[in-house]
Amino acid sequence: MSSESAQHIGESSTTRPASGRASAPRVLVVGVGGIGGIVTAHVARAHSERLGAIVALSTNNEIVHAIERDGLRVVGEKQPFSARARVVSELGRNEAPFDFVLLATQPPQVEEAARRALPHLAERGAMVCLQNGLCERRIEKIAGKERVLGAVVAWGASMVEPGVYERTSRGGFTLGKPDGGEDPRVATLAEILASIGPVKTTKNLPGVRWSKLAINAAISTLGTLGGDRLGPLLRRTLVRRLALEIMSETVAVSRAESVRLEKVAGTLDLDWLALTPAERKGSISIALKHALLLAVGAKFRRMRSSMLSAIERGRVPAVDFLNGEVVTHGRAHKIETPVNARATERVHALARGEAKPEYGQIEALARDVGLLR
Repeated sequence: MSSESAQHIGESSTTRPASGRASAPRVLVVGVGGIGGIVTAHVARAHSERLGAIVALSTNNEIVHAIERDGLRVVGEKQPFSARARVVSELGRNEAPFDFVLLATQPPQVEEAARRALPHLAERGAMVCLQNGLCERRIEKIAGKERVLGAVVAWGASMVEPGVYERTSRGGFTLGKPDGGEDPRVATLAEILASIGPVKTTKNLPGVRWSKLAINAAISTLGTLGGDRLGPLLRRTLVRRLALEIMSETVAVSRAESVRLEKVAGTLDLDWLALTPAERKGSISIALKHALLLAVGAKFRRMRSSMLSAIERGRVPAVDFLNGEVVTHGRAHKIETPVNARATERVHALARGEAKPEYGQIEALARDVGLLR
């Protein structure tokens, strides 16, 4: 980010009183699970004196009471810490408007969260989607295209217990407007989030989103079906092959959508990872793709699927926002997506209690699509 384009947090263009003098931005984080909790804790610790406010909104009273009592506690880091931030279960009518509303709920709750927060969004403010999937399109229908930004999260986190958070992998953010172009709010948001990890900006947010969708549709969904962390699962050849099939179907649909895919974390090239007909028949080059997924599993070995956690808590899993999006967009282009379709069905079966997460679910999926007899 150039010094000319970057804005100081205290010089945000998003909030200007009648006098014309800029004021510090106000930030609302909606959802205080793993991602929302880590974001709120780091931003509160780093910017408490430079922001107009940092407020967290949660519908879970147990989380609200825990944070009110003990603050947001971050564990598992070299230097564990706690931070104080105002956390509420609802916002009052007299609450001052927020310049940024960071939507950190699970995808199935994101539209409801956006509607709830919309009356508290500043006229020139922005809602920011932190979810996996293609949530910007949904939120634009609620808030309007000019009031939506995207933040692709390249790290994982979990809530160990109410108000206690742990990062399960390192990384940062990629920020941008859904339709590309320049926007001074992106630079301001980048400064706010830089305390959490490195921040990049992009004019090709759809390319980043679809690439991340391909990864998440494979990793998160197979992690849910297999009921284990990423490291142990990706050591299995069958899991890696299914992951490659899921990603290949997603890449095919993204191409039909005229999306130019971006590398994930600067290294994972989804166009290259997509299987060719020769590789499906056993070409030696597929071994390189398996090797790359082994490396991914080693790097993110502690990562556990948030969908699996959602099912364990009796909540709706986000599979319709991952594999389901691939199936829906594929159908519009008459592209078959059998692995994503069956994976979606099997995750919903887990959520209904018709089966339990275990490696046998991976084998069953492979049999469904003809990869295992």
